[in-house]
Amino acid sequence: MLSYQVTAYGRPLERREAALPEPRGEEVLLRVGASGVCHSDVHLCDGCFDLGDGKRLDLTAGRDLPHTLGHEVAGEVAAVGPEAAGVEVGDRRVVYPWLGCGACPRCEAGDEHLCPAGRPVGVGRAGGFADHVLLPHPRCLFEYAPLPETVAATYACSGLTAYGALRKASAAGAAGGDLLIVGLGGVGMAAVGLAPYVAEAPVLCADIDPPRLELARARGAAGTFDAAAPDAAKQVRRRTGGGVAAAIDFVGSERSAGLAFGALAPGGTLIVVGLFGGALKLPLPLLPLKQVTIRGSYVGSRAEMAELLALGRAGSVPALPVDERPLVAAQAALDDLRAGRVLGRVVLRA
Repeated sequence: MLSYQVTAYGRPLERREAALPEPRGEEVLLRVGASGVCHSDVHLCDGCFDLGDGKRLDLTAGRDLPHTLGHEVAGEVAAVGPEAAGVEVGDRRVVYPWLGCGACPRCEAGDEHLCPAGRPVGVGRAGGFADHVLLPHPRCLFEYAPLPETVAATYACSGLTAYGALRKASAAGAAGGDLLIVGLGGVGMAAVGLAPYVAEAPVLCADIDPPRLELARARGAAGTFDAAAPDAAKQVRRRTGGGVAAAIDFVGSERSAGLAFGALAPGGTLIVVGLFGGALKLPLPLLPLKQVTIRGSYVGSRAEMAELLALGRAGSVPALPVDERPLVAAQAALDDLRAGRVLGRVVLRA
């Protein structure tokens, strides 16, 4: 079994070989065909999130090194344990990686992605930056045909995260006004394609990169804005006649969140998704005076994964641009993502 692993935080991935695991009980061994590279992999590689004001959130606890990253995984079932039901060798599946303990109130409510004891694939357990991955049970596997394998892999995080945030925007009333998407990385670009089927609102986009803004327009954005402009929020308010009903920040920096908050109409909702880091500093009187809501959104539930895949398999959703690279290029992909050189999603092919 070949994998590219974190052996020390803040250091490049290392190539490792090990014996191929044999599934026991309900376990399933998946031969990895495609594994997406997510910005959270960069943070996991560093071992921390930036909380702003010199503070860091430690990500090293509860994870033994070496560790294999990669939570956007699709491939072919290579072997199954004696108690694994509903899946057979040769089945092609995409992994729902956000696995909880299965017994706590969160998991019983269907929100295992919020389980405090969860061990997600590629985060708490070995992931897809490898040619095989061992999964705890078949319940985390979904059919994806006729979607291409590389596209299906991106549904596990970039697609699911975008879908979950858009559902929150829709519930917050975005369908009655405009929706602003801030940040057009892999997740933000996925949201642009999904928005007509989930939020049913005119979509405006803000980013600092002109090629990304151009791609967003090609994917149906009603308007785009240079996020680096000092008056970007004012431009959005002017364009919409008072601000947007909802704004989704797919960057999660102080600057991006400030832009998104400043673009809200009275009664609007800011949904923060991105994990870039920093602190959000706001004049507190604006919260009651504008009656705004600020909330977070983290990936999505297994039920939302099923809903998203149903849309994708029906051919309703435009595919996210995919940059296919060999598994050996895993570290280079992380470097490019950190430097902002990725348009769409990098997917590693084992």
